[in-house]
Amino acid sequence: MRLDSFIAQKRIIDLKSTTLEGALTELLKTLDLDERDDVDSDELLNQLLEREATMTTYLGRGVVLPHVRVNMRRRYVLAVGRCPEGLEYNGAREYAEVRHVFLLLAHETARNYLSVLATLARIFQDAKVMERLNGSGGLVQYRRDVRDVFAGRGAQIGSHDNKFNRLILKEAEMVARGSKCSVMLIFADTFAGGVDISRKFSGMKTVMITQGGSDAALSQPGIDAVLTVRSFSSSRLAQLRSAVLIGLTRGVFKPDWRICCIGGIPQSNQFDSIVVVDIEREFRNLLAIDEQVLPSTVRPETVERIIAIATELSVEGREGKPVGCLFVIGDSKTIQRYTKPLVLNPFYGYKDEDRNILNPFMDETVKELSTIDGAFVVRGDGVLETAGSLIHAPDYAHDLPSGLGTRHAAAAAVTLACDCISIVVSGSTGQVTLFRKGEMIPLMEKATSSF
Repeated sequence: MRLDSFIAQKRIIDLKSTTLEGALTELLKTLDLDERDDVDSDELLNQLLEREATMTTYLGRGVVLPHVRVNMRRRYVLAVGRCPEGLEYNGAREYAEVRHVFLLLAHETARNYLSVLATLARIFQDAKVMERLNGSGGLVQYRRDVRDVFAGRGAQIGSHDNKFNRLILKEAEMVARGSKCSVMLIFADTFAGGVDISRKFSGMKTVMITQGGSDAALSQPGIDAVLTVRSFSSSRLAQLRSAVLIGLTRGVFKPDWRICCIGGIPQSNQFDSIVVVDIEREFRNLLAIDEQVLPSTVRPETVERIIAIATELSVEGREGKPVGCLFVIGDSKTIQRYTKPLVLNPFYGYKDEDRNILNPFMDETVKELSTIDGAFVVRGDGVLETAGSLIHAPDYAHDLPSGLGTRHAAAAAVTLACDCISIVVSGSTGQVTLFRKGEMIPLMEKATSSF
């Protein structure tokens, strides 16, 4: 999503204040809200501070993203402030690390509000983007860099068009045509700053996989789709499997297609591998169900976000310790017939928007609650209904591989009892597994090879 249209040069400033309240006051003054909108700036400031007191909007990497819905004429408006010395807010230590304040106001009826927040969060998770913003010189250069970042040009994209890469691309095209592939799938993170594909693959879709989706990549000629798949595994096959699943749910791929994948070690600037994937074979258990990949009530972006969080938990754990957890996604009213609470529901009483898994500020909350026994029940649109729920679905006969315990058995059983999917993180191995109608698909395994 292009965000540069929501910001003007005059709304990108160097902050003079050393407190969060002062910084927000300065940024609100750049918006001219009292002149163009029926909004009281003092009331708006109080709303922003109340939200901050309830749930921090610090994203890490020196970025804080205060946000609120407003009854205004514009759909979205952004203001940016740079503070090299950090900020003070209620004695919280993380605010001393803040170097950039991105203030987002959204109209009360803006439907893709969470998508905008998620897009901003992805931008700021990119180390190259933050390196560029932190290295900006004067205000004129900072304004230019911020505009480029919001336009999807966060890092410089180079062609890296050396002889060996040209050879790999040429041979990959021959392999793809010989094996009747419908898609060329390219690991964009092979190249620092992204990859510029100058070669056109006529008659085939060209799709990119990347950890941080970019509109700049999608705007390249010949690129049909960009799949954002977070991956912390040393195995590129883990990221590939998740990408194929996401592509199926979004309609980018079809079940009877073959895909030719080109990849290399991340940030190496060098292709080194060609792999052909037959979707029907790779996902035969899932596709043999003869139903749509996802339940009709489940949005693809909800599954994508949960896979990303599950992958992070798999690798990072919590406070240095392995964490096992279970997410059940679907029609929550039906799912809750097969669950009962083990603890008081930590999400009770919060607005749907504030407890939606698509909200990037829910990440740390979900990771913290993952240490509680029991499952997360997630509505298909991403709203977190409960945590710490015991699954008591009927014990259908299902054949699970040895070594998988009660969490996996519960995940399989509940997907047989009702139309939902489950995603499990194993506390012992870190494997991430998806269940649908009792069938399991490993999405990430502890692998010793890389690709």
